[in-house]
Amino acid sequence: MPLYAIGDLHLSLASDKPMDVFGGGWDNYVEKIKTGFSLLGPDDVCVLCGDISWGMSLEESLEDFRFISRLPGSKIVLKGNHDYWWDTATKMKAALARDGIDNIEILNNNCFFYDGAAICGTRGWLMDAEKDSKHYARNDAAENAEHGSAEHGSAKHNAKIMAREVSRLRASLKAAGNASEKLCFFHYPPRFYDFVCPEIIAAMNEFGVKKCWYGHIHGHGHRFAVRGEVEGITYEMISADFVDFVPQRVM
Repeated sequence: MPLYAIGDLHLSLASDKPMDVFGGGWDNYVEKIKTGFSLLGPDDVCVLCGDISWGMSLEESLEDFRFISRLPGSKIVLKGNHDYWWDTATKMKAALARDGIDNIEILNNNCFFYDGAAICGTRGWLMDAEKDSKHYARNDAAENAEHGSAEHGSAKHNAKIMAREVSRLRASLKAAGNASEKLCFFHYPPRFYDFVCPEIIAAMNEFGVKKCWYGHIHGHGHRFAVRGEVEGITYEMISADFVDFVPQRVM
């Protein structure tokens, strides 16, 4: 039962915001997702690292979750910056259950165990809005104009959000207890270009995390992604367009 991960599916089956309009690697991306997931078996697990559905509500995102549910394997989802449908874990689980979806779990202030390892994580946050907009630019201004983008506010606002994300990460890592290995999954990268998120990295170091996976970065921003080992932690980027919509083997 292998463990996989991928980020940024950006599904829009009921909200009419298809990513195909940007061309390039996003052409026919829904079919690419189907093909990519075909390598998974029914007992495999895949972590989806945020930006899952463009739906503005749980109801509007349900068709996307039905699609995800039909893909092979079980899935564990965490929040991305464009997941406006996100609600409390209780409401999300109830909505999925009402629709008969029983193979999607929510990673939020908790963890899941897999073959002795703990699957931990949270959305994360990029506090340096200037670097984010300059180097990340999801397919540049065109997509931001079409779909909208998360706005970074004042330093005080950013610090508040960062503190909340760190708290969620610590809750997830604490829930892992004495797991033999703690694996971290994020939407935002803890490192990007010359930006470093010391609070997130400090929490990972405190709990002995050695590996993490993240998404969020698209288009020409791929060249600025941090990959490989840096100061004892190995970073892997798994944005869907970067990995050609194929879930990446974690374990």
